[in-house]
Amino acid sequence: MMISNFDELLQAARSQPTAQRLLLVFAGAELPEDADAAQRARYQAGQGGALVPLMYVDKAVDEVASFAALAQEAAQFGPPWAMVFAAAMSGQGAQAPSADDAAPVLQRMVDAIQRGDIAAYIPFNPQGEAVQLG
Repeated sequence: MMISNFDELLQAARSQPTAQRLLLVFAGAELPEDADAAQRARYQAGQGGALVPLMYVDKAVDEVASFAALAQEAAQFGPPWAMVFAAAMSGQGAQAPSADDAAPVLQRMVDAIQRGDIAAYIPFNPQGEAVQLG
């Protein structure tokens, strides 16, 4: 299934035969210290930069009404962000994974994003659209 926006991800997660828990990492873009002139110019133009995790959360699918609601909540609790990376964990039947189950997986996700290892996650821009990085 091709996911083009966050609300499609929610719909897909809700339609799974097992309950899902969403793992979300909000990241900002920073200019690396060793950036060259071209990288600096792209960054100043609002493109490029290194993605740095700013905040993260896990939520049962039914705790997220829509991308708009998630973005509003993120704005209340944290700094401005450039991208949110999403993944889902499957539970057992109707029982979604608990926050305790999700914690180590979410930490590995944060660590992977810090390393630039993002292929396993779906990145969304602040408008909730899936983006292609690379």
